[in-house]
Amino acid sequence: MMKLLYAAPLLLLAFTALEARPKILGTTKCKTGPLDIVFVIDSSRSVRPFEFETMRRFMIDIIHNLDIGPNATRVGVIQYSSQVQNVFSLKSFFTRADMEKAINAIVPLAQGTMTGLAIQYAMNVAFTTQEGARPLHKKIPRVAVIVTDGRPQDRVTDVAAQARAAGIEIYAVGVQRADMNSLRAMASPPLEEHVFLVESFDLIQQFGKQFQDKLCVIDACADGRHGCEHQCVSSLGSYICRCRTGYQLNQDKKTCSMINFCNFGNHSCQHDCVNILNGYYCRCHDGYTLQADGKSCQASDLCNSVEHGCEFKCVSTAGSYHCLCPEGQQLQADKKTCNKCKAGHIDLVLVIDGSKSVRPQNFELVKQFVNQIVDFLDVSPHGTRVGLVQYSSRVRTEFPLNKYTTVADVKKAVQRVQYMEKGTMTGLALKHMLEHSFSEAEGARPLSQNVPRVGLVFTDGRSQDDISEWARRAKESGITMFAVGVGKAVEEELRAIASEPVDQHFSYSADFNTMTNIVDNLKVNICPEEGKGETEFRNPCECEALVQFQTNSLAILEDLTDKIAQMTARIDQLENQVGRK
Repeated sequence: MMKLLYAAPLLLLAFTALEARPKILGTTKCKTGPLDIVFVIDSSRSVRPFEFETMRRFMIDIIHNLDIGPNATRVGVIQYSSQVQNVFSLKSFFTRADMEKAINAIVPLAQGTMTGLAIQYAMNVAFTTQEGARPLHKKIPRVAVIVTDGRPQDRVTDVAAQARAAGIEIYAVGVQRADMNSLRAMASPPLEEHVFLVESFDLIQQFGKQFQDKLCVIDACADGRHGCEHQCVSSLGSYICRCRTGYQLNQDKKTCSMINFCNFGNHSCQHDCVNILNGYYCRCHDGYTLQADGKSCQASDLCNSVEHGCEFKCVSTAGSYHCLCPEGQQLQADKKTCNKCKAGHIDLVLVIDGSKSVRPQNFELVKQFVNQIVDFLDVSPHGTRVGLVQYSSRVRTEFPLNKYTTVADVKKAVQRVQYMEKGTMTGLALKHMLEHSFSEAEGARPLSQNVPRVGLVFTDGRSQDDISEWARRAKESGITMFAVGVGKAVEEELRAIASEPVDQHFSYSADFNTMTNIVDNLKVNICPEEGKGETEFRNPCECEALVQFQTNSLAILEDLTDKIAQMTARIDQLENQVGRK
């Protein structure tokens, strides 16, 4: 707004001043308000000496009708041809006399016409605070007046656009051979107010006449009593209020309200439309995720995004989730844990990959993965026993099967495990598991007790040694093998480790953050329905059912025996009666 207010009188002054210089000097100067104005003058060889003198008078007459001073209007002048020369900057002079003296001392460069270079200089140098321009936050208009008589020998469109975007208002004045397309490319909009073309330097004086009466129109916005909430625009002694982009003028013609783009009815948001400045965005209800089209919504997989706490399995639904238990087990009152008989006593050895490729932060996720499996087990001396082995270039027993007898102790021990790093010797780890971890010396129960032995191998990459022989030996010895792979794990190796049927004993996850999805399947497959060992290890739930069945069966047999005896006695009685007859 201020740019249009100040710059239009400026050009009017320029053209009026050239008609009768002594007359203007005797008139009352218009208060245009403070400006930072830089003249960009073409002094190429095509500008003849007497024509250049006309441009001197052009600048001097404008300056004589401006309110010059450090807190009023500041003026700078640069001339250009094949190069750019700073005649004086915005901070050099604050009196008309000093400026006029400097302008009269200009020696034309008389070379090419590099107008784009001159605009670049004005933007990067002349209008900087170092050269005297007031800071942008003070909102003092920056105005460049370009006077040229020819076609630029370099590009002006892009650099002029950059200058305008930097807050410089550009007036383009063309004389004689000036190219109109170039003038329009340089000037600020509206072009009809910022582009001027005359046939000769002599005729430039006549352009001010038609604007003489409008030169000193009162600025109706200047007194600050207009009441416009955003912008005040002067118009022929009056004013109108205008709103910033994204707002609309209210009925009082002064205040502004943000345009509600959601009310236009064409947003196509599946759920909610949220209005913002200059637009809108779509938002989904809780439990839904905005899709790539920015409009439609899909129910979020909350099982992967929240701590659901389901003991067995989490199932996502629209905006929610619920927990499930294995077949034959019921969900507890907390809707998370399962009512299960403590079946499935096993000797479980977990063999985890601690190679360099796993990385420390992912190794912590591996430990969480291990503890999620442990949470499901009935750890006790006569129940499930758990051992842990870590391997890289070597193998280390973190704790044997007979070390800990409660879930809490096992989980604490897992959390204390230190990351090994280095290589990936999976075959060596399988050998260690078979020869040491499942030995009676390290807590494995004798084979005669028929307690299932389960090995779970976790790895994230290709083994650096052969795994086939020791995987085969482990399975032949009666160990049920599970293989879990993450990231760059090799499927062929995982299948070689896994017991039959392979699909039930082999799992894979693309990255460490989604490993928890594997746990539910492992819980079902690792834990058998009941132990195979001696009576003391058998499922108490199964035993109770058997006893009840036997009791009921005996009662029924006794009842049948009584009835048979009664029928036999009745038959004997009838036979005796027939015999007497």
